Amino acid sequence: MTIQMAGWGDACGGLAPAAALFHSLSDPTRLNIVKRMAAGEIRVGDLAGELGLAQSTVSAHVACLRDCGLVQGRAQGRSVYYSLSRPELMDMLAQAEVLLAATGNAVSLCPNYGTGSTGAVPTNVELTKENAR
Repeated sequence: MTIQMAGWGDACGGLAPAAALFHSLSDPTRLNIVKRMAAGEIRVGDLAGELGLAQSTVSAHVACLRDCGLVQGRAQGRSVYYSLSRPELMDMLAQAEVLLAATGNAVSLCPNYGTGSTGAVPTNVELTKENAR
């Protein structure tokens, strides 16, 4: 997918797939799962043990990544082994690390998404109240 810089008037529709991709990676648990899968395929039960999370929680996160086309499953007997379906994902995450290092991890100070934030995006009502102050 190419993100076009020209034609920002219709960018919402054109950038929606990129927004969905980044949203699918916005959860620390999903990033941990991706990082682990970079080392090779793994079963959900084994992931749950490594991450110290309930199997149902890990399964839901893996399903999200699978639905986005980022991971794939391979059945072997009664087990399903999951792995990354796109090696480009690791290239993108490596570039994100470069960007984070270049900015001194400034994104962690973001009031909406940084460390200590609620992660909630202000609504129009909240923005209006803030602007009125």
